[in-house]
Amino acid sequence: MEEELDPVAYHPSSRQWEGDSENSRQSSQPCSETYMIGFVLANIVGLQYYSGQINGREMVGLIREPLNPHDKNAIKVLNTRTEQVGHIERSVAAVLAPLVDKHLIIIEGIVPNTRNSGNKFKIPCQIHIFVRLAMCSSVRSSIQRAGLVLILPSDPSFALSEAEVVKEKMTGREVKTLDEIFKLVDENVSKKAKMEAMEPPKQVIKSQLFQHQKEALGWLFRMENSDDLPPFWEEEDGEFINVLTNYRTEMRPEPLRGGIFADDMGLGKTLTLLSLIALDKYRRVGSSVADRNVAVENINDDKLSDRRKRKRSVVIKKDSEGQKENETEDDKLVKRAKEKIIKCSGIKTTLIVCSPSVISTWVTQLEEHTVPGGLKVYLYYGERTQQVEELQQHDIVLTTYGTLAIEEPSEKGPAKNVNWWRVIVDEGHMIKNVNAQQSRAVANLSARHRWVVTGTPIQNGSFDLFSLMSFLQFEPFSIRSYWRRLIQRPLDQGNKKALSRLQVLMATISLRRTKDKALIGLPHKTVETCYVELSEEERDLYDHMEREAKGLVQSLISGGRLMHNYSAVLTILLRLRQICTDMALCPPDLKSSTNIEDVSNNPELLKKLVAVLQDGEDFDCPICLSPPSITVITSCAHIFCQTCILKTIERSKSSCPLCRHPLSQSDLFTAPPESSDADNRGISSHNQKSSKVSALLKLLIASRDENPNTKSVIFSQFRKMLLLLEEPLKVAGFKILRLDGSMTATRRAKVIKDFSDSEPGEPTVLLASLKASGTGINLTAASRVYLLEPWWNPAVEEQAMDRVHRIGQKEEVKVVRLIAKNSIEERILVLQEKKRNLARKAFQGKAKDRREVSIDDVRTLMSL
Repeated sequence: MEEELDPVAYHPSSRQWEGDSENSRQSSQPCSETYMIGFVLANIVGLQYYSGQINGREMVGLIREPLNPHDKNAIKVLNTRTEQVGHIERSVAAVLAPLVDKHLIIIEGIVPNTRNSGNKFKIPCQIHIFVRLAMCSSVRSSIQRAGLVLILPSDPSFALSEAEVVKEKMTGREVKTLDEIFKLVDENVSKKAKMEAMEPPKQVIKSQLFQHQKEALGWLFRMENSDDLPPFWEEEDGEFINVLTNYRTEMRPEPLRGGIFADDMGLGKTLTLLSLIALDKYRRVGSSVADRNVAVENINDDKLSDRRKRKRSVVIKKDSEGQKENETEDDKLVKRAKEKIIKCSGIKTTLIVCSPSVISTWVTQLEEHTVPGGLKVYLYYGERTQQVEELQQHDIVLTTYGTLAIEEPSEKGPAKNVNWWRVIVDEGHMIKNVNAQQSRAVANLSARHRWVVTGTPIQNGSFDLFSLMSFLQFEPFSIRSYWRRLIQRPLDQGNKKALSRLQVLMATISLRRTKDKALIGLPHKTVETCYVELSEEERDLYDHMEREAKGLVQSLISGGRLMHNYSAVLTILLRLRQICTDMALCPPDLKSSTNIEDVSNNPELLKKLVAVLQDGEDFDCPICLSPPSITVITSCAHIFCQTCILKTIERSKSSCPLCRHPLSQSDLFTAPPESSDADNRGISSHNQKSSKVSALLKLLIASRDENPNTKSVIFSQFRKMLLLLEEPLKVAGFKILRLDGSMTATRRAKVIKDFSDSEPGEPTVLLASLKASGTGINLTAASRVYLLEPWWNPAVEEQAMDRVHRIGQKEEVKVVRLIAKNSIEERILVLQEKKRNLARKAFQGKAKDRREVSIDDVRTLMSL
């Protein structure tokens, strides 16, 4: 199976069972909808050769081991701590292994509670078999013909299936069902749900926090310092048991000490986190016993009351048995405090990982909110130290995902060799793909506390959360097999209870408040949809191209070839969307012909195609799930980042990770470099304004007539569209600025500063691309937002809006989305709502998970 794993290498974390066949084809896809057809009984053998232990009714990992020198069909068995226990007996492995290798089945194991104590060299195991619906009959026949007894749902013995969570007696008590377990955890979380505000240390933080920020600071602090057992763990008879997996240990598991800080964008998460970091330097004992128990590291004897000082001076005597007498509760508190000071003393450096555009935001926030010199900061980016000791001398080290990803293959990177006090992953949705190199880089860091910070923890679907669990090392959800069993598969199949499990899980480890709760008294934000009628010429071209596209897409779906022609389909969709915004976006040679030809053997057309794709900003590389920095199209017409696909074909078996077509470097086509402003001087010379541009100008002029000082931001995913807009806006009398991905960081910062200038006569319209403006910048000088096109991902639109609607905004914010009537854009809104529902309901409410653009989505988009 090794050659079938994800092209950018399977996540090597010891907290995952590697080789899950369901996810080995393509990292960007969640598990497919599979159904349990039954189970077989087998023995785990070879126990005497391995150290792993298994308890009764414990889930186990079943991993193909094709390179095993003794058995090419070997299936090894791991316990939930990834320790090998043994192998599945040969006779059963010989039947199942070929089906696993062909990706026809997924196997999951569980050891029943009734273990045969008569033979210490083997353990009975139920192997549950999952298949896609279309393959049920053929797989069932194949297993039965091979002589294995497959216990089907119609068989009376099926009631014994541990996968059905049948109640049984275990250690003299009733076994709880999974949903009963989640319900109990939910009740426990609710008991602790009261938020206690906490003040930041004034020695470092000079700004006044809002009440919701003080409460968040208290929550963050409590999560880091709690000695409670992690969620889903219980203590029983001197042992600690994970009630989901039945794993038992005599060692107390470490508290989670971190989580997901998921407050809405614009609620001041950065200042709250700076306050948390400041507490590492200046921490005072609070008034309550609970406060004192956790805030012990900076106890200052001079600030203790006279009464406590007198109590501390009591001589502690020992009786003949060595027991202490006359020791007050305060004495015990101080003693525990000193013990904790010893345990927690040492370096307390926080590593903050973010995108390059957000580094400047952290620097600005540090200057604005902290006392000069209060926190020592090091920028680990570009020219940087190679000395671990130098990093450890700072309170904060700022770095980027890219920097860590570059260092990931090397063992020498200093960031990898620091035992960080805290790692904060800002814009945490950047690690939504667990297999991407930047995700692996942050997951493999050593840290006492781990925080994911994002206003959009779910962007495409619930599988985004699995990568966050992996980073947080929140067992068992950081193990792919458990995530798939407990959350992903039930969600894919529309199981209502699965959504409630997801909600409980998020409640245990995340804090989420939204701006609609009036936490900070932000001015109101309204979102309007302005429907635009296409002109006669636009409508004729759109309808003609859509008819051609429908025919092609229908034939691809019927022939089962849609995913093999995924890039071609996305290109079709892109062209339809470009017509909705402005026909000038379509290259003339592509616009003039509606024939959608096979471009795999046409290098020149491939290069033109990649240039079109590069102009849009909402395509993700299927390997790293991020917008490609350098877009590449393969000869088999699939889109990737240049870095991702080059790494793929460096492997001994070079092939496309989507269709397995053989690839070499000569089969990769890159776009020409982005044009400079000088190269685009003539781009806005066309005289005919599109219907959307005309509608936009009317809205802008009406806003200006109402208040000449009102500032507006116009977002488009097409850089070329921003250039096309410049001339008509200038003709209409608007002073404009432009912010796009072709600009240097310095130039972008100057544009933002100039736009924030409130002096009369300064620019009032900012043309902004999502690539340069979607995250990490402050555009509160504006109070109007115009979205020229809808994006597949509603979270991206919300990030754009929240550059304007955030702390610091004084005016009511109006957002206008321009949507072409009777077009693909209206259907994109339907898909957006599906994704928005899941993200919303994960924190409070049930929706079937979706990722990216599925076949059903394509049907919806093409009205098929």
